Amino acid sequence: MLREKKFGVISLGCDKNRVDTEKLLGLLDERGCRLVGDLSKAQILIVNTCAFLNSAREEAIETVLECAAYKDKNLEKIVVTGCLPQKFIGEVFDALTEADVFLGINDYEKIFEALEKSYAEGRQNYVGKGADSFRTKRMLTTEPHFAYLKIADGCFNHCTYCLIPKIRGKYRSYPMEELLKEAEDLGELSELILVAQDTTRYGEDLYGENKFVELLQRLSALENIRAIRLLYCYPEMITDALIEEIKRNEKIVKYLDIPLQHSENRVLKLMNRRGKREDYLALFEKLRKNIPEIAIRSTFISGFPTETEEEFEGMKEFLRKARLTSCGFFAYSKEPDTAAARMTPQVHHATKKRRVNALYQTQAAISLEILKGFVGKKLNVLCDGIDCERGCFVGRAYFNAPEIDGKVYFHAGEAVQGETYEVLVESSDAYDLYGKTEDYQS
Repeated sequence: MLREKKFGVISLGCDKNRVDTEKLLGLLDERGCRLVGDLSKAQILIVNTCAFLNSAREEAIETVLECAAYKDKNLEKIVVTGCLPQKFIGEVFDALTEADVFLGINDYEKIFEALEKSYAEGRQNYVGKGADSFRTKRMLTTEPHFAYLKIADGCFNHCTYCLIPKIRGKYRSYPMEELLKEAEDLGELSELILVAQDTTRYGEDLYGENKFVELLQRLSALENIRAIRLLYCYPEMITDALIEEIKRNEKIVKYLDIPLQHSENRVLKLMNRRGKREDYLALFEKLRKNIPEIAIRSTFISGFPTETEEEFEGMKEFLRKARLTSCGFFAYSKEPDTAAARMTPQVHHATKKRRVNALYQTQAAISLEILKGFVGKKLNVLCDGIDCERGCFVGRAYFNAPEIDGKVYFHAGEAVQGETYEVLVESSDAYDLYGKTEDYQS
């Protein structure tokens, strides 16, 4: 019966959630289900949710409510999966009556059983009825020339502001052989992007020792992978061996995403972060000494409970010293069932907003100066496609990860998605570069 139904899927949240969605799509495809892009035609809609922040939970609930409007047309069932039901099933099952089936982060394989039971008996809570069975088959939702590879789930770090360990559980590395098969099955890729809550801790739980460098070496040996980008690298886990591998391995993009979350030692300690301001600056110095062209990205939280104006100013000064290529800044979100939620005093939301805006302005000035240094130079740019509004091609240099960093807009006589082109940079702003290829005739 279910094979005759039309399925639609909505994925919310981060790139790690996207991989889960792609595996769910692979499961549906494997079972011969009919997938539709037009949600109004779907008979079964699946919403894979995020619950990391209150704003993400609100988005998930609003999305389900919007989907419920389709029940006046073709829609028969709404399935809610992922982080929201995993952590908050006690609240949402009774309140979110628009949804018919709830599945947690390890319950995707139960979707058909749960749906059949829903058709026969009504609403179903299947959270916790599945197992963490690793799947390699995926249906990509990114552009065809790049993909994410989630190498682990869960987290050991227990930062005081974060719900992830209580949603996703303890850190669990996926078996290396299965990751290699998954990466190979993704087909020809210009870029494979490694993700996890902490990529640099890979293997410690599964093999009793860190295997991240070995994983990089073995992924690099795959002929279908042209380049590998590293995200979510914790600073204290960036070892000399990892730096050497990034330096010598031509397939590894000279780019590191290192989430610091703060720069001031007192706040870092309250966050239960292991590093210190001086450690971070020393790490950046070491990275640049060994890999002069390295691009470093980070994320920061402002307005953490008890954060003073002096500590906020200290973070601005840290940014000026660190001279990171790009950054993301977030206002602290008070999340239930976290240690930080119980800390006092909490910073007023208007103060948090002001500080985040000021941090963005500080980093924008730094990024503007860094990007200006590329004007007049040639860069290798991976073409991601065409920007119709600007009437040009759009792509990324080595210091641009998809969705989170800036872009390179360029004119060319011809450019193919997934191929790399030498672009002469003609101008820049605080986020993007603009240029042309040698063959372009204006």
